[in-house]
Amino acid sequence: MQLSDFDYHLPEHLVAQHPPEVRGGSRLLHVAGSQLADTLFAELPGFLSAGDVLVFNDTRVIKARLFGEKASGGKIEALIERVLDEHTALAHVRASKSPKPGTRLVFAGRWQAEMVERVGELFKLRFLAEENLFDILEASGKLPLPPYIERDTDADDDARYQTVYAKEQGAVAAPTAGLHFTDEMLARLEAHGVKLAYVTLHVGAGTFQPVRVDNIAEHKMHSEIYDIPEQTRATIEAAHAAGHKVVSVGTTSMRALESAARGGQLIAGRGETDIFITPGYRFNVVDRLLTNFHLPKSTLLMLVSAFAGYAEMRAAYAHAVEKEYRFFSYGDAMLLERKDG
Repeated sequence: MQLSDFDYHLPEHLVAQHPPEVRGGSRLLHVAGSQLADTLFAELPGFLSAGDVLVFNDTRVIKARLFGEKASGGKIEALIERVLDEHTALAHVRASKSPKPGTRLVFAGRWQAEMVERVGELFKLRFLAEENLFDILEASGKLPLPPYIERDTDADDDARYQTVYAKEQGAVAAPTAGLHFTDEMLARLEAHGVKLAYVTLHVGAGTFQPVRVDNIAEHKMHSEIYDIPEQTRATIEAAHAAGHKVVSVGTTSMRALESAARGGQLIAGRGETDIFITPGYRFNVVDRLLTNFHLPKSTLLMLVSAFAGYAEMRAAYAHAVEKEYRFFSYGDAMLLERKDG
């Protein structure tokens, strides 16, 4: 398939620049084949049955954007892509001239770092302070909002661009389908008999990188780290054995689950994935997908087209534009039924 097959017209005013006034106060479009139903996220429990499993990504977004300067005085901006250990990270670096190995950098006027080496398009940085790198980022970093949110980060984003169940530090972008959930909603779901399970996939900045080839089969996906706990694997296996549905909360949870089941059976443990899901992919784990609306020509739009059907997604997105749903990270949600065959 061609990149143009995944394009659609999106009026600029439908891109959500702020979260809804109240967390969870979003709309929900239910897509079951050609059947589209406009409802509210608050009605989600009514679509689920006791024994179904919701799988969440418990990654926590770090304040990954740092501003500083070289020892020579040139301004520099770093976006941490992956924390390697307590003092070392891979980062995207913007500067008038790319720093060479050995270059000293100073961030926020206080944190010294050394550029160690290039790793592909990324830069390996070693921070020289005794403090843990996560503590440095929390003290001096800025939350990296997606590029289509055209405003500066504010205090509200620190809470709202984070899920209420975020736990494992390491993401550069939020698993945005999870932003709709409140503690009250989670309690309602458990009271309804729905099982809650968790995986971790640290979302990288590559999730926002555009596809630069016309033939999508030539696209190289970015790589991300994931972890599937044994308890989650067992919960999913038991649910399927009893005839219940596994619902992925977001495309990141789906990518973790499907990556860990490439051999046909879900395997617990930690791994690294560059899985690229396009139409024709056979899903091994996920029966339903809760997700937000995705960018034109994006790999995530290809993923949902593989899951719910290409023609069905074209119709659903046209409907969402017509009904003026809010799009992208702070936007509304969709509940998709898997199309088999």
